[in-house]
Amino acid sequence: MNRRQLLKGAVALAGSSGAVAQKSSDSAQPSHKMKIVVTGGHPGDPEYGCGGTVAKLTSQGHDVVLLYLNDGAWETSAAIRIAEAKKACAILNARPVFAGQTNGHAIVDNAHYDQFQQIIAMQSPDAVFNQWFIDNHPDHRAIANLTYEAWNRMKRQFALYYYEVSVGEDTIQFPVPTHYVDITNVADTKKAACYAHASQNPDFFYGLQDSVAMFRGFGCGSKRAEAYVMQTGSPFDIFARNSL
Repeated sequence: MNRRQLLKGAVALAGSSGAVAQKSSDSAQPSHKMKIVVTGGHPGDPEYGCGGTVAKLTSQGHDVVLLYLNDGAWETSAAIRIAEAKKACAILNARPVFAGQTNGHAIVDNAHYDQFQQIIAMQSPDAVFNQWFIDNHPDHRAIANLTYEAWNRMKRQFALYYYEVSVGEDTIQFPVPTHYVDITNVADTKKAACYAHASQNPDFFYGLQDSVAMFRGFGCGSKRAEAYVMQTGSPFDIFARNSL
């Protein structure tokens, strides 16, 4: 993916952000079982950004994979971070998958585009939730680019959405949401999944993300919500097909 392609995608996305945001409810049953992948730079990113949505999806019988770019090893060992990720996924009834890169040393080049595309293709998702491109952490920017390129190379065959994590600390300039998911009834499950990452100062980071959830709740008339932006060019909208 070159700069022109990325800019084109970003411009199209910005153009779509003025659409009326949709609020997902709890009323209807899913029309079919879906396969969902949530990509994140590190163990914890999908849980903090999408944990409530993941809990609701799995409670409806959908298959959800949390795909981490790396194992999170830094000051804490890989063994501990992987164990925490597995515990968090168990709480959410999701499955962990690791892309095999190194924390703080993300690589985005043709070889890694190819490798990451293969990982996504093996999952055969109906939809992918991806981190937002503009972010203060290079691993978050890397996973955003790798995921977008996989979507583009795979002929845009799955729906693509963006989520936010630790707004201001990590995610910045997140567009006007196109969709909200009311997570009020699963907030405790999300919190437990986030706190499963005990080595990563959850008192601070969960508090930060929960303030985002409460703010997003104001946007859709609920106590807590998670917000998403749908990528223009997605072949369908899972929010329209299934109640969350």
